[in-house]
Amino acid sequence: MRNVVVLTMLIALGLPACKSLVSDGDKLFQKENLVAWCIVPFDAEDRSPEERAVMLKELGITALAYDYRDSHIPSFRDEIEVLKSHDICLQAVWLWVDPRKTDVLGASGRTIFEMLGSSGCKTEIWVGMPEDAFEGLSDEESLVLAVSAIREVFSEADQIGCSLALYNHGGWYGEPENLVGIIEKLGSEHVRIVYNFHHGHHQVNSFEEYLDLMLPHLSTINLNGMRVEGPKIITLGEGDRELEMLRTIQASGYSGPIGIIGHTEGEDIGKVLERNLKGLEQLKSQL
Repeated sequence: MRNVVVLTMLIALGLPACKSLVSDGDKLFQKENLVAWCIVPFDAEDRSPEERAVMLKELGITALAYDYRDSHIPSFRDEIEVLKSHDICLQAVWLWVDPRKTDVLGASGRTIFEMLGSSGCKTEIWVGMPEDAFEGLSDEESLVLAVSAIREVFSEADQIGCSLALYNHGGWYGEPENLVGIIEKLGSEHVRIVYNFHHGHHQVNSFEEYLDLMLPHLSTINLNGMRVEGPKIITLGEGDRELEMLRTIQASGYSGPIGIIGHTEGEDIGKVLERNLKGLEQLKSQL
């Protein structure tokens, strides 16, 4: 019933319905459950919002998690409208915050929030933090600092109807037990976790254990080719560990959105997505 109400509200607002946090498990790795991720600042073609939406439609991808650099912020309002016109869901918006600063959102974050609020767009905010933000601090001190920052971001997001997901970008903050600890301390079901393979090479051998720990809070899992020794970005199907990780996800009962990554340097992001989609198809045939 709750999903029906949410869908009705989205239609009333003229927004495309996004990937549910609970989808059909049989469609877990199917294209209709995929979210394009890391495709805006890494595109050598420097596509406009319209060109990006057309590319996604051609690839058959109907959801985007939006990351940006300051140079992209002026066109973000257009991005929201263009995605809506192409029936592409703005599944999430990445936000970089520094818990050591007085204003953790910063000018860029506040502009993004203002644009989301004025557009009426309800989405999930993926919150990342610098890897060195907690250096020199004990676990207890780190938890206090992280919770304080996330509570501030959550307060701002809640005012515009958005939820949060903690983004595992390395360092103390990127460890699954610490992400879960932050959420438990906050005590809110509106703060979840997005787990990125490409930030978890060092966690491969404990992935099953970590997945079980994060599962009650997982919003999205972003895929990448995986080897313990790296490099950070590997095309899906070219690593030696992602197949067993996909099997672990499949067996876990997770049924939320799956991110298909475009993170690269100096390449046409459309070709990068095509390459990863092909790799995912090859992996699916082995599941």
